[in-house]
Amino acid sequence: MIERRTIVSLIESCGSMRQLKQLHALAVVSGLARDVVPLSRLVEFCADPARGADLAYARALLLHLGRAPTTHMHNSLVRALSLGPDPAAALSAYRDMLRSSLAPDHFTFPFALKACARAPAPAFGRCVHARVVATGFGADVYVATALVHTYVSCGDAASARRLFDAAPNRNVVTWTTMIAGYVDNGRPSDAVSLFREMVEAAQVEPNEITMVHALAACAQSRDLDSGRWVHDTIAHLEFDPVGSNVVLATVLLDMYAKCGNLSTARVLFDRMPQRNEVSWNALIGVYNQHGQTDDVLRLFGEMRSTGCKPDNVTWLGVLGACANKGLMALGQGVHAYLEKTNSRKDVNVCTSLMDMYSKTGDACSALRIFHTLNGRDVLAWTSMIIGLAKHGHGKDALKLFKEMEEGGVVPDHITFIGVLTACSHAGMVEEGQMYFNSMRSVYGIKPTVKHYGCVVDLLSRAGHLAEAESLVRAMPIRPSIMIWGSILTGCEIYGEVGMAERIGQSVAELNPQCSGLYVLLSNIYAGAGRWHGVEMTRRLMWQKGLKKTHGSSSTEVKA
Repeated sequence: MIERRTIVSLIESCGSMRQLKQLHALAVVSGLARDVVPLSRLVEFCADPARGADLAYARALLLHLGRAPTTHMHNSLVRALSLGPDPAAALSAYRDMLRSSLAPDHFTFPFALKACARAPAPAFGRCVHARVVATGFGADVYVATALVHTYVSCGDAASARRLFDAAPNRNVVTWTTMIAGYVDNGRPSDAVSLFREMVEAAQVEPNEITMVHALAACAQSRDLDSGRWVHDTIAHLEFDPVGSNVVLATVLLDMYAKCGNLSTARVLFDRMPQRNEVSWNALIGVYNQHGQTDDVLRLFGEMRSTGCKPDNVTWLGVLGACANKGLMALGQGVHAYLEKTNSRKDVNVCTSLMDMYSKTGDACSALRIFHTLNGRDVLAWTSMIIGLAKHGHGKDALKLFKEMEEGGVVPDHITFIGVLTACSHAGMVEEGQMYFNSMRSVYGIKPTVKHYGCVVDLLSRAGHLAEAESLVRAMPIRPSIMIWGSILTGCEIYGEVGMAERIGQSVAELNPQCSGLYVLLSNIYAGAGRWHGVEMTRRLMWQKGLKKTHGSSSTEVKA
């Protein structure tokens, strides 16, 4: 007869579920099927994701045990389920444990709370919290940290902070969890303040993860002064982010870049002895955000020369640069490479390809990619609608929008910018007004200044200038200069000099240094043959020191 320690040793060295089931059978025939030690090891194995978890088998073991499962067995199952694809199953297992009259321990609560955070299940989390208080585990540092994590993950940073402040014991994970929670909840200033408090208290030393979140907070708030202070603090703590930690170095350069200090970001990047694709992508992404497309393409070339393989994030940056620069040939080259490497299956890459083709004037290629795309999300639909709208295919854009609605995809505020642009370019006044009204009445979307701008442009193009002016003056938000500019353009087309003078006064009050306003007024006077008005406007420009802004264009040269 096999001994307990032998079967336990065999289970611990087991390599697959098939072997485990054989060992389970061996335990049954050896009379060890109800022995708590080998049974616990069986449940642990079945519940371990690293060893090919079979959670159904683990639950079956507990169900057909023939005796009351131990707390340790339940903990193994709750832990595995909390890490799996369905965290709600962990909460169900936790309930089963309570029904069996077993008392949760200091291991149970962190596992159950992790599932609440991942689900997310705020109401269940509050129930677990109540049980923690009732059983006296609130002082346990791991349980307290798990509670803080649950509340911030469920969007309740205020409750998390109260728990954090009340915790008698706090380790570096507790501090880091609260700082990260502030960042995730869009409260970066609070994250930086808490990091300062941590450093000044000098009771717990920050680790690299803490520093990553502190830098991320500075980047999110675009607070360069605080970012420099965090950088100095990292150096004072004798960390070398640039020389030894690629993750910390990447977040550091991202902070400087997002705070507008691109030169320091590039110096840090050049000093990094090791760079991964995340480092390259961070700098490429920031150059894109600042409109420095030449630097994006130059950096991409450097990346390829080092042998670092581009990933989907890289391609998003490169395709964005091609779109912004109008480089269709380069974009087509990227497209060919993606087809060859089978990377085009990613929906975000496909959407970026569509955007590139649309912005470089090839709406047909964009549409072909769109029709081959599986799992189209709202971003893909919106990108294609805007691409068609801006290239004279207004009716096709509206047809696509109807397909989108019929397919059950809910449009967002950006989708409606595309729809209203399509109506404007196609001269579809009634349809445009109908879609504008449906934003709030059907989809509950509050129109922004951009949506109002589209409708004003639509009315002005169609000659409904009085209606356009009435809409602008009734807007619940302050109109932009571009909105007034749309009406002025309509005044130029339809020769409405009186209205132009009245609106020109409104624009001058908004921005007295707007040279475009005076140029447009001068053109309107010239079109009406009112040369005195032309001379007066130009003299006013000269007195204000304003000059006409000249346009520019670029041409892609194919080798």
